[in-house]
Amino acid sequence: MATNPRAGHRPRLAGEGVAFGLSFLWLGLIVAAMVVLDRRGLSISDILGLVVVALAVFLPVALIWVAVLVLKAARAMRDDAARLQSTVEGMRRAWIREQQAAGLALKPSVEEKLDEIAAAQRAAEDRMAMFTTRRNLPFTVSPNTPPEGPDDNQPTLALDNPEPAPEPVRPADFIRALNFPETEHDEEGFAALRRAMEDHGTAMLIHAAQSVLTVLAQEGIYMDDLRPDRARPEIWRAFALGARGPEVAALGGIRDRSSLALTYARMRSDPGFREAAHHFLRTFDRRFVAFEAAASDGEIAQFAETRSARAFMLLGRVTGIFG
Repeated sequence: MATNPRAGHRPRLAGEGVAFGLSFLWLGLIVAAMVVLDRRGLSISDILGLVVVALAVFLPVALIWVAVLVLKAARAMRDDAARLQSTVEGMRRAWIREQQAAGLALKPSVEEKLDEIAAAQRAAEDRMAMFTTRRNLPFTVSPNTPPEGPDDNQPTLALDNPEPAPEPVRPADFIRALNFPETEHDEEGFAALRRAMEDHGTAMLIHAAQSVLTVLAQEGIYMDDLRPDRARPEIWRAFALGARGPEVAALGGIRDRSSLALTYARMRSDPGFREAAHHFLRTFDRRFVAFEAAASDGEIAQFAETRSARAFMLLGRVTGIFG
C-alpha cells in the first residue's frame, strides 16, 4: 500500500489553511459590510467608524483568549520539563546505586594488590625491627687473650645501623605510583608502586589516597571521568610554598557539580570519610612540598594529571582550601 510522503505535514498545512480561510473570511465580511452600509447611504467615514467600534469590542476579547491559550501551553511545557527532569534525576540516582552496589559486591583487584603490598611491607618492617633490636651475647675475654686494637673486628652494637638509608623516590616512580596501576596486568605500574612504597612518607600518602578513592568510587565518582582545568606549575609551586586562598584558586579546577555535591554530602554525613579526607589532604601537602623542591615543571604537570592529584583538587574544592 502506497504511503503519502506529505502525510507528516498535514497538521502544519491544516493550521495554515485555517488561518488563510479565517483571514479571507474577515476581509470578505468587511467588504460585505461596506457594500451593505453604502447602499443604505452611509459614508466611508461612518463605515470605518463602525469597523473601529467592532474592533474595539471584539479585539480585547480575542487577546484575552489568546493569552489564556498561551499560558495554558506554557504551563503544559513547564510540567513536561519538570517530568523530564525528574526522570533524568531518577535515572542518575539508579545508576549511582548500581555503581555503589557493584563497588560493594566486588573488591577491585588493584585494591587487593595494594593490600598485599602493604601487608608485605609491614611484615618486612617487623622483621627489621626484630633484627635491629635483638640483644647480642656478650663476649668472654680470657686472661690469656691479648687485648684487641682499635682496628680489629668488633661486634656490631644493637643500636648501630650499618645498612645505608633507602634512596629517595624517583619523580617518575612517585608520579606513576600516585596514579595507581591501570589494570591488574600493569607490571610497570605495580613495580613503580613497590619502589614508591619503600619510602615511608610516600607510602602514607598512597594509603591515604587509596582510602578516599575507594569511598569516592562507592559514590560513583571516578577520577578518570573528571576533566579538571589545568593549573600552571608555578601555581602548584606557590601552594607548596604555603600560599592559600585566591592565590591558588586555580588548583580547584573540578567543575563537575554532581561530583562536588556528592562529595560534600558524604563528608557531612560520614565522619569517617571526613577524617580520612582531612588526613589525605595533610599528607598530600607535606609530601608534595618535598616533591616540588626537586621536580621540574614538566614533572609537576604530569603529577597534576594523576588520580591522587585529582582527588586532592576535588576534596580541596569541597573543603575550601582554595578560597
